[in-house]
Formats: sequence, structure tokens, C-alpha cells
Amino acid sequence: MKATSRGWSAAFTAIAEKMISGPLDRIGIVMLTAIGDAVHVLPVVTALKRHSPNSHITWVLQPGPASLVQGHPDIDEVVIFDKKRGLTAYTEVRHKLASRPFDVVLDLQVYLKAGIVTWLARAPVKLGFDRTRARDLNSLFTTHAIPRHAQQHVQDQYFEFLDVLGVPHEPVRWNLGPFPSERARQREFFAGIERPVASLVIGTSNPHKDWLPERWADISDALYEDHGLQPVLAGGRSVSELETERIIRSLTRHPPLSTLGVPLRELVGILDGSELVISLDTGPLHMAVALGKPVISLMGYNNPKRVGPYRRFHDLIVDAYGDPGEDYPVTPAHRLGRMKRIQVRDVLGKVALARRSYAGRAGAASTRS
Repeated sequence: MKATSRGWSAAFTAIAEKMISGPLDRIGIVMLTAIGDAVHVLPVVTALKRHSPNSHITWVLQPGPASLVQGHPDIDEVVIFDKKRGLTAYTEVRHKLASRPFDVVLDLQVYLKAGIVTWLARAPVKLGFDRTRARDLNSLFTTHAIPRHAQQHVQDQYFEFLDVLGVPHEPVRWNLGPFPSERARQREFFAGIERPVASLVIGTSNPHKDWLPERWADISDALYEDHGLQPVLAGGRSVSELETERIIRSLTRHPPLSTLGVPLRELVGILDGSELVISLDTGPLHMAVALGKPVISLMGYNNPKRVGPYRRFHDLIVDAYGDPGEDYPVTPAHRLGRMKRIQVRDVLGKVALARRSYAGRAGAASTRS
């Protein structure tokens, strides 16, 4: 993150003094959905706990991302919000939050359901985004807003909340794992694989971010034949991902292993043990970054300056979002039809670069994250 100017620092400090008169003993976090966003929240959590070791941090989120962050050493409590239960989900979360008063609630998500959950929480300070960046009337559910700021990487946007609270966020730490209790399962998985692993994250929840299955098949064979790597398919078990898996396995000379649908905590172990990750613009991309694993990011629909890998592995981005030579700004704008621009040779060029630049360094990086 770029250094905050003195003007912004003074504004943050003044606002923080007005808002928080006592210690941050009880902190609530509202970020309900999206695996990638959950990964971005982890450095916020670790910074808060580093600043106030005795604080109690409660995170409200949905079952999917909850399964990723359960057991994190800096998260004291997870409150599940299951949106599939409709209005009952709000009644249940209201009941759970009634006995959990907070000193401050951080509303990190600018959607209506997150706003309602924030409104249901008991806290004198409910901090959210400024009106220019809030959606769904989000500012109606918060008591305070962070100062207006130009668009920047999502991770840095979350750090703005820490700036207001006077909490340092450097060094950036995710502490994603694998946790000690998960190491045996990780060793068991890799024990039967004779080659270094390259994990391929082949699907997303948005078809505009997906890549062509036949190109994944070409990548898989090239990794096996030219680089001596064992391709492993990673992701969920949606209809589109299963169809992509079927096509890949039907076209490859050396069908890759598949781990589609493994629990997220097991996926952490698989990514952590991989020599290389090739990922679409989805949650496991950010998991790989958090683990310090060289990740080749295939970006076209979303702006990589805003939602790409944070700080690390920018040299490995395959950028189909921008045109050649384009100096595009950090915006949340989408660009349709760009993923087809990514060619197999583009990805293989990044594979060669990753093996030259990061060989032998990825494992050490993960232990620091």
C-alpha cells in the first residue's frame, strides 16, 4: 500500500479520536460472502489482534467463507448468516447478536444484506464506506463513514478502516495456514504424487471470468510433458466446472488429477503444497497469494489493479483486461469478452517466467504469510 499522505493521516487521526474513546475490546466484522473478499479481510483481522491482543473479534459471514476462516488463530468467534434461509436468516442472526455488544462494527461489504446485519448489531460505532463507494443505501445502516478516497485495490480499501481506527496494518499477514492440525492431511495428499504439483483453478461463479476448456487441456499437457509438473484441477463442483473438467480430461494425453469440491481448508493445503498455481479471477487466486505461492492470474473481466493479486506476483498476471500499452485507471468497471484473448502461449510464457524467478522460494514465502 502506498504511504498515506500527512493530510489523510491527520484526518484519520481526528476522526478516530472522535469515534473511539476507549480500547477496542469487542470488535464485530460484517463481510458475509465471497471467498476472495474473506481472504482480503484476514490481514485486517490479524492487524486488529496484533494491535489489541486481548480484543474479542466476532465475524458474521456465510457458511462457505466461514469454512475457510474457522480455526483462524485471530478470530475468536464466527456467527453464521445463512442467506438460503431467507427472512429466517435475519431473525437468527439478530438473536445471536443480541447477546454480543460491540465497541465497533466494521461493515466491509456494501450490499443490502450486509447493511441489515450491521443495523441489527449492537454497537455505538458502526463504520462503513463513504457514500461515493457505498451501494444499496449502505450508509443508512452505519453511524460513521471512512473518508472519501479514490478507488484502489480492495485490500487497501479495507485497510482504510484500520487507518481510521489508528491501527497499523504493516506488516501484512494473512495467517491462512495450513494449521498444525491440517498438516497430516496435506502430507497424505501429496504422498501419492511423484511430481511437483501445479494447481489449475478452472472455474468461477461468473462465466465472464471463465476460460476455454480446450486451452486448459493444452496447458495441462504442456505442464506435464515440458515442465515435469503434475497438473491438479482445483475449484468447486458447479455444473460448469464439472463440464470443464470433463472436457479437459477427454482432450489431454495425460489426464490431470482432480480435487474439485474438496473442503476449502483442504484446498489451502493443496495450494500450499503446490509449486505453481494457475488461476482464474476467483477466491483460490487470493488464497495462493496469501500462502506465498507463485500464481499466474488470468484476468480479463475485472480490473487486476483493483482485484488482482495483492503486492505479489504482478509479473505473472496475464492481463487481458487492458489493451496493449493502455495505462488504465483503478476502477471497478467490467470488460466483457476479454478472456478469449488469452492464448495458451501467453500462459506458458508466464509458467516459464515463474519457474525461473520463483523456483525454491515459494515454500519459504508461505511460512511467513
